[in-house]
Amino acid sequence: MSPASQTARLSRSTRPAQGPSADFLVIGSGVAGLRAAIELSRHGRVIMLTKGHPLESSSIYAQGGVAVALSEEDDVAIHLTDTVKAGHGLCREEAVRVLVEEGPARIQELITWGARFDKVGGKFAFAREAAHSRSRILRARGDATGNEMVRVLMAEARRRKMIQHLGRHFTVDLVVADGRCRGALVLNEVTGARFILPAQAVILTTGGAGQVYARTTNPPNATGDGMAMAYRAGAVLEDMEFVQFHPTALYLPSSPPFLLSEAIRGEGGELRNIKGELFMHRYHPAGTLAPRDIVARAIWSEMAATRSRHVYLDVTHLDAAFIKRRFPTIYSTCLRYDIDMTEEWIPVSPSAHYMMGGVKTDMMGATSLPGLFAAGEVACSGVHGANRLASNSLLEGLVFGARAARAATADAARGAHASALLPSSRDLDAGPSAEVEDADKLRSSLRRVMWGKVGLVRTRDSLVGATGQLSRWERALNRPFTTRLALEVKNMVQVGRCMAEAALWRENSVGAHYRADFPDHRRPGWKVHSGMQQDDLPADPVHETKRPRVVSLRTGKAKPA
Repeated sequence: MSPASQTARLSRSTRPAQGPSADFLVIGSGVAGLRAAIELSRHGRVIMLTKGHPLESSSIYAQGGVAVALSEEDDVAIHLTDTVKAGHGLCREEAVRVLVEEGPARIQELITWGARFDKVGGKFAFAREAAHSRSRILRARGDATGNEMVRVLMAEARRRKMIQHLGRHFTVDLVVADGRCRGALVLNEVTGARFILPAQAVILTTGGAGQVYARTTNPPNATGDGMAMAYRAGAVLEDMEFVQFHPTALYLPSSPPFLLSEAIRGEGGELRNIKGELFMHRYHPAGTLAPRDIVARAIWSEMAATRSRHVYLDVTHLDAAFIKRRFPTIYSTCLRYDIDMTEEWIPVSPSAHYMMGGVKTDMMGATSLPGLFAAGEVACSGVHGANRLASNSLLEGLVFGARAARAATADAARGAHASALLPSSRDLDAGPSAEVEDADKLRSSLRRVMWGKVGLVRTRDSLVGATGQLSRWERALNRPFTTRLALEVKNMVQVGRCMAEAALWRENSVGAHYRADFPDHRRPGWKVHSGMQQDDLPADPVHETKRPRVVSLRTGKAKPA
């Protein structure tokens, strides 16, 4: 159902049966969601929705640290410069300025709430990572920074009586009435019950979409749900072609990819090809500390040249006691797979890691759909441009989570929420419910297509093939489903198609987006952002789905999808 027809239908509906009630709805429970909920709780009742367990967020797995200009050798202007440079000319400088200027206050706030960051001699132990010109990475317990930040934010949220947390509740879709987001359709994963949860404002903090790729460092729940539901509701998605591939994920045929923090290279780790040769000096003057997109493609090139499936990360020349103390989680994980990183080279290869694109927002987290706000990896404020600077993501969640909450409360105070009647959950179903035949197989096929055709290196032929297959899957999934697995697969296909269409549209290489058929990023008109929205024309009666419409957000000129 199109946003326009959905709006018309909802305006004629009656109110749903009484369910949980709140002034504000936060979908997702990572750093951005928790910080938003804490801010919102000062102004009304808040419900946080999380599919699965409340601790199943990408934030909790963040190892390297949080970048912030707090050291004596650093300042916000240098942090801004490093971020913009890493973004390859496509950062929105005003968004970056907000990030680096408000970041220190957000970190100090965490410290007052009980965050314990690592110290040496009574001072914070700042580390350096790739593309940072200063040591500005705060860490906790060596390589458990995200875990520590989530711990502190969870504890603070529990102290706020106005926050209610509903775990194992999957958000099926956003509810739009009279052109405004007014809540969400929710599935109770335990009972199977579906209900409408109304709210004055909704904040999406659902994280990324790494699971659309066969190799990813993201947890299993990173299926792009927030991007998909925002897209279906009529919101604009931006820069969906920019997917960051982390250079060093553990490569073992019998294990899932496990992130080996960039901080390892920051502490002196080296990259060697299958022959044992150091190679990064051939690709960039900064060697192993080059920006992530360059390191990832260098590894890809070495793998192709040596016909291997991995390279090696070598820290055997570093002090063993230091490695165990600095990277306890990574050390113990490698040992579980019979790799002692203090004595052996670690097999690594690139994996999908972070979405720079997402739901387009302004500097306060407002999307193009009134009543809907977004923060964190699901959002695209322009902070990251074409390539995220390492360790800026946790800071982004804190800064823009708080900002989105302030904007949502101001928006709700204007009273625009009070005019519409809401539907029942049945009213939102476009037809009889269905199930996906062999959903696990479809999910696996999707991930292989995305990895092979919309991965680190792209071409027109690969992208045309991907968009065609994704379009066919999308048509087959254009039905209401009743299980989390089926709904996730539907979201993954829809987000995957948006990513592939945007990558096909951008006929140049920049940052994390590399087109082998257009390797030069200095083509005319390259310095623009892609915008994507469902075509507002009626659905094709044969194909039964709306085509994505990709446009340049600076010129407004549409190009065919």
